[in-house]
Amino acid sequence: MIQVQAFTVNPFQENTYLLIGEDKTAILIDPGMYDTEEVRVVTSFLAENELTLSKILLTHAHLDHIFGLKLILDEYDVPFYLHKEELPVYENAESVAAGYGVKLSLPKKKYELISEKETISFNNQSLEVRFAPGHSPGSICFYSEKDAWVIGGDVLFQQSIGRTDLPGGDTATLLRSIQTQLFTLPDQTTVYSGHGPNTTIGFEKKNNPFFKG
Repeated sequence: MIQVQAFTVNPFQENTYLLIGEDKTAILIDPGMYDTEEVRVVTSFLAENELTLSKILLTHAHLDHIFGLKLILDEYDVPFYLHKEELPVYENAESVAAGYGVKLSLPKKKYELISEKETISFNNQSLEVRFAPGHSPGSICFYSEKDAWVIGGDVLFQQSIGRTDLPGGDTATLLRSIQTQLFTLPDQTTVYSGHGPNTTIGFEKKNNPFFKG
């Protein structure tokens, strides 16, 4: 079983997730920690629980999901991964941050690319990569069939969906992604969203106002 630990961080109240294996390895997803104190909370958790960070995964590269990427990579020499369609968002992040008047520095470390055709081996099971564009052009989700959860980024929220008014966003594409990549999962699947509380696939199919009728 994989334990999912959430840290709610930065002014946008983003959910950063740590996946913890029984072998004490860990994967960090969407390091949105905005300052050194928020980073310290995560690094202290890793140290106190004697966890070994193995990699970083990005569901997408909007500012609030990568604020802490460089700070974490300054502490841990691990690879980080994103989808190729998300590269324009990632590579433009510093200038976008400057436009918002917030601080962000990209790491010097080179990214690795991950595709929806791949699976991620972790804790003696495989995490499925699901391509779900619409909120951003390269949004991906990470699905554990064994543990019945999906890390959804900003694709699907409790009774809402991700915004589509940022560059590369498209409402029709996002709705199609949710219907084909998330609503095809079992109803009991827990959705760990990029903001706000957890939900389930079954609850959203019945109650999400964007899919009524």
